[in-house]
Amino acid sequence: MYGIMRKWLFSKDAEQSHDLTLRLLKRYANTPLAWFWRQQVEAKPVTVMGIEFPNPVGLAAGLDKNAECIDAFAQMGFGFIEVGTVTPKPQEGNPKPRLFRIPEREAIINRMGFNNLGVDYLVERVQRAKFKGVLGINIGKNKATAEADAVHDYVHCMRKVYAFASYITVNISSPNTPGLRAFQHGDALHQLLASLKQTQAELATEHGRYVPLAVKIAPDLDNDGIAAMAAALIEHQIDAVIATNTTLSRDAVVGCKHADEAGGLSGKVLFDASTAVVKQLAEHLQGKLPIIAVGGIDSAAAAQAKLAAGASLVQVYTGFIYHGPQLIRTIVNDL
Repeated sequence: MYGIMRKWLFSKDAEQSHDLTLRLLKRYANTPLAWFWRQQVEAKPVTVMGIEFPNPVGLAAGLDKNAECIDAFAQMGFGFIEVGTVTPKPQEGNPKPRLFRIPEREAIINRMGFNNLGVDYLVERVQRAKFKGVLGINIGKNKATAEADAVHDYVHCMRKVYAFASYITVNISSPNTPGLRAFQHGDALHQLLASLKQTQAELATEHGRYVPLAVKIAPDLDNDGIAAMAAALIEHQIDAVIATNTTLSRDAVVGCKHADEAGGLSGKVLFDASTAVVKQLAEHLQGKLPIIAVGGIDSAAAAQAKLAAGASLVQVYTGFIYHGPQLIRTIVNDL
């Protein structure tokens, strides 16, 4: 069934297909038509960050930026769902076209630029969802916010979503917001993490509930950068790290149509680089905090390789676009 649907969707512009799919999922999630994607997967619970996940396969951030389709994705059997990236104020993102498929490599290039309807809208949608499972909320900064003021954007979003999230992810690794990746290094990284941990402590007291904090990093960090990142995460007692976001490298798609488009590359071609980062992180972290692996997962074997490299959980995005909901069941059942 998904093969037929994908052929139709892939005949259209990539972002048009994306938006159409989300509209259908949003409209029909809690109707009898949800049987098109509803499926049962085996229960394979795992506890990470003090949270019990029904299974270790999650939906990565970026697909449901505004938290409009939480119930539909839950019906597909995901062990957890991550929505966002969300920013304090609504923003349109980068000019279109900004989303490109590379089918022969099962890859996607995007330069969306954190297009979203703002954190207040996301919170409203989360509150309206029937889903009671594990929900991650991914936060970022507005493009118009100066780098010097970026911490305020993250803190603002964290305060808004804290009561509704199972965990919160800090996105400092998207290549599509100018200056964002600067927060992966040096004083900027330490100042951001210190501010967020202080805010987390205040909110935990206020709400009587501790919500873990994860940081999402890029696959383009060098060995020294990975070591420094691991040290900073340990020093500031961050609860988890998500590895990795999309890459700026085009080595794996040279000669393909759209290969020269600006933006982050994701999909099967990212698997090796992303897995190498997971392995290096695991060596530096020494079990002091868990790793959530994402990047190029298109099969149970790929997911198993991420776990073997040191991850505790995995997330899918581009593989899900190419293979559909059955991918979730296949990975969970075969792990």
